[in-house]
Amino acid sequence: MQPDDKGERPQASGSSARAPGDRGPAALPEKLGLRERKKLKTRTAIQEHAMRLFHEQGYDATTIEQIAAAAEVSPSTFFRYFPTKEDVVLFDATDPLMFASFEEQPPELSVVEALKRSFHEVYAGLSPEEFASQVERQQLIRTVPELRGRMLDDLVGAIDMLAQMVARRVGRSADDIAVRSFSGALIGMIMGVFLAAGNTLTGELDYIKLFDETMAQLEAGLPL
Repeated sequence: MQPDDKGERPQASGSSARAPGDRGPAALPEKLGLRERKKLKTRTAIQEHAMRLFHEQGYDATTIEQIAAAAEVSPSTFFRYFPTKEDVVLFDATDPLMFASFEEQPPELSVVEALKRSFHEVYAGLSPEEFASQVERQQLIRTVPELRGRMLDDLVGAIDMLAQMVARRVGRSADDIAVRSFSGALIGMIMGVFLAAGNTLTGELDYIKLFDETMAQLEAGLPL
């Protein structure tokens, strides 16, 4: 999920800064297992150190060895969590929280409504610092050609994962053409929001509002 470049976010009561590696709403990680929470904490800590180095030195000039040293882990530990340097940027710490939230939405909700509620639940729980980090990460993806290319290559996997989640919710097979087409449309619209947010010159685009408007357009049958 991609915030806009201005960094505007919905206000949530009780938001506060968290220590490195404690990214995400305080309540949502409890929806993950202990092992998953520990992995998420380590991944986000490594990513935060990487993003700091990218900001200071530039993406191309920063090595995996430097990231590992800054995070106080060995290079082999880095590779256990991120196969490549590209992956440390492409990893979105809100994704596992979003997936867990989506799975727990009431069964009577439509897929789109469940996704909207999950999106609001996760993003409303981010602190200003966490949201700013998301903005910086997404801007790096937009501006570094190899990162943008990898993101596009990963879309097939994203559609597969979403199709499995949608299929479980509606009680159909993930290979069902209707499920896959719907999932592909969802990913395409999310990408549209990502690109629209990145191309906004005034800095006034509210990403959350744009996401809701996009989902409403999908529910209405994609009218033009």
